[in-house]
Amino acid sequence: MRLNDLDERIVHALAEDARRSYADIGSLVGLSAPAVKRRVDRLRADGAITGFTVRVDPAAMGWETEGFIEIYARSNTSPETIKRGLARYPEVASASTVTGEADAIVQVFASDMRHFERVLERIAGEPFVERTKSVLVLSPLLRRFSSGSPG
Repeated sequence: MRLNDLDERIVHALAEDARRSYADIGSLVGLSAPAVKRRVDRLRADGAITGFTVRVDPAAMGWETEGFIEIYARSNTSPETIKRGLARYPEVASASTVTGEADAIVQVFASDMRHFERVLERIAGEPFVERTKSVLVLSPLLRRFSSGSPG
């Protein structure tokens, strides 16, 4: 489903603050509150909006260390196998298959360096993993959240 301009503006408003009222969104996009609600309901029914959530600063939860792990998988490892293997780790915030030498990249949050190291060791020990390469985040510079195309 491709969103039209009005739907994209509604999605952007919700991505900024999912608790924003339909009336507030309507004033931003030039619609009545009931019209915004109908559009949001349709976007949810069509699967364009998959849910509403809260964004929490990982440090507030005690997750002070962030890193990325490149996974080099054994031959013939499916993306589903990688996904299943990584889903067991609460420290994994995201995982994606990628182009290039690595097969997947994994974003990990941990309480400290030692915790990150333990997670890295456990992931490296998964049966589908040939080898890993990791980097630690010093300072996050820019974070965007899924809200459609920029604008």
